[in-house]
Order: sequence, then C-alpha cells, then structure tokens
Amino acid sequence: MTEAEFLPLFDRYRSMVYGLVLSYTRLPQDAEDVCQSVFLKLIEAPPTRGKEKAWLAQVTVNHCRNLLTAAWRRKRADLEPEALENLLFETPEDEGLFEALGRLEPEQRALLHLRFYEGFTVRELARQFGVSSPALSARLYRAKQQLRSKLEELGYETAL
Repeated sequence: MTEAEFLPLFDRYRSMVYGLVLSYTRLPQDAEDVCQSVFLKLIEAPPTRGKEKAWLAQVTVNHCRNLLTAAWRRKRADLEPEALENLLFETPEDEGLFEALGRLEPEQRALLHLRFYEGFTVRELARQFGVSSPALSARLYRAKQQLRSKLEELGYETAL
C-alpha cells in the first residue's frame, strides 16, 4: 500500500479505531498501541477496496481480544483508575456513561460502540462476530439492558 492510499484511510478511520480500542480496553495507552498495530497491519496486508471499515473493525477487535487475554496483562497492576483521571468529558452525564460502559464486559462495550457510535448494521456485526443476526440482536439487547442497569446503579435516569 502506498502512502497516497494509506493516508486517506488513516484520516478517515483513526478515530473509529481509537474509540473502539478505548471502549474495549479503557486505557488510552493501550488504545494508542493497538491503533499503531492495526494501521501497520493495514499497510502490510491491505483489505479489498471498499471493505476497509469492516476490515479495520475486525482487526481492531481481534487485537483487543489478544491484548486482554495476554499473560503479561493479567500480571500487570491495574492502572485503569490513574490512567482515566486525565480524560475530560463535556458533561457529567458523559462521564457517567463512560463509567457505566466500563462496568460492562469488553465485548459488550465493543458491540455497543460499533453498533451505535460507528453505525455498523446488525448483519455486518453478526458476520464480524461469527454469529447469526438474531444471536447478535440478542447480544445487543442484553448489552443495552446491562448498560441501563449500570446507569441506574450510578443514579442516572435512562432513556434507552
């Protein structure tokens, strides 16, 4: 892949990749590392033209899963609270939503992020997660229910 082909893709999808990793791992440092790995992989083995968004999302999710199951990560002290202190939110509700999302399982966070923030369809996500569309719809439903429950625990009224 040439630089002229890579740069527009990087500009278009870097916020999607970073946001997905951040929602999955909740650590800005990990988000930066995984983003770098994902875009290096894009340079080394580019996807079919027109399929870049889905390819990047799938590669990002795979990198996040690998990161979360790595032996060294399980042994590492949990840095999440101090790493998240520097994140700035526009409103207190945004901070509450981020905290509630953080209480969900990583796959639930990624699923909600891809569906509602990045705009992937249920069919596209089902293909990426290797399940049927009804099964993915059920996962989305459970993730939304869990999010609603976590928001209520934090004292927020939900409109989900």
